[in-house]
Amino acid sequence: MNAREFQRRAKPWVLPLAMLCGLLFHPWLEAVAWVVPYLIFTMLTITFCRVRPRQFELSTMLWIMLAIQLAGSAVVFLVLRPFSLDVAQAIFICVLCPTATAAPVVTGMLGGSVPRVAAYSVLCNLAVALLAPLLFVWVGEGAAAMSFADEFKSVALQVAPLIVLPLALAFGLYFFAPKVHSAIGSVQGVSFYLWAVSLVVVVGRAVAFILAEPAAAIPEMIVIALGAGVVCVLQFAAGRRIGRRYGDAVSGAQGLGQKNTVLAIWMALTYLNPIASIGPAAYIVWQNSINSAQLYFKMKHTRAD
Repeated sequence: MNAREFQRRAKPWVLPLAMLCGLLFHPWLEAVAWVVPYLIFTMLTITFCRVRPRQFELSTMLWIMLAIQLAGSAVVFLVLRPFSLDVAQAIFICVLCPTATAAPVVTGMLGGSVPRVAAYSVLCNLAVALLAPLLFVWVGEGAAAMSFADEFKSVALQVAPLIVLPLALAFGLYFFAPKVHSAIGSVQGVSFYLWAVSLVVVVGRAVAFILAEPAAAIPEMIVIALGAGVVCVLQFAAGRRIGRRYGDAVSGAQGLGQKNTVLAIWMALTYLNPIASIGPAAYIVWQNSINSAQLYFKMKHTRAD
């Protein structure tokens, strides 16, 4: 077996291994938590360099997916808020969270349109960057004890640059250093492994938080984990159904269902009740179980052909 074949066979197991490492080494991962925003910035830059401005086609399919993502996050919060603010925040962030930076990589492995998913990643990340400050103030319900204006400004100054600057950098490189832009865009596989490294850190932080919670919080955490599983399956299914209408079921499913859980956990721990981070932490398990299964069956089908 050569190196390329080994890498291809190992990829479906990289994400479960990353989660296992986060679980096993969680006591020591808080010390390196500061690196997560930098990993997110790097992953977004690599992903955005995959899209050339002429490929940035805002098709009807992408707008429908964005509407479901934004409206769906508000709807689940309003439905769940009367029962539990913590559960509502946790499921809200699982729906609002933009497409994973590694989604174009997985989409390509599954035979979908990489440019289409990358374009949707740009679109939904921009939408979240613009709306997150307002939405976090709304769903946080003044948890930070700030005025609306101060809290809005605080969130905007941290979230917007993290998402907008990689896009500005990618497009700037395209126009002023096209060879560099092309070189970065050609190493999308690096984004996959950076995602795996960041998963180790954020899963470790989430595990440490969960273990520190009192036993009385266990039922609520179970509800959050199950709720994350439900919305995960629904988003993959809705994305696949929308994508099938436009001849690209894989891109629809990955664009809407595969989330940047690293960003979601960071935002939940930073702006919401920390217990809300259990939602995207559980979503990691659900979406990577789906992705691993898809990659396995795709590999099996390819070998059969």
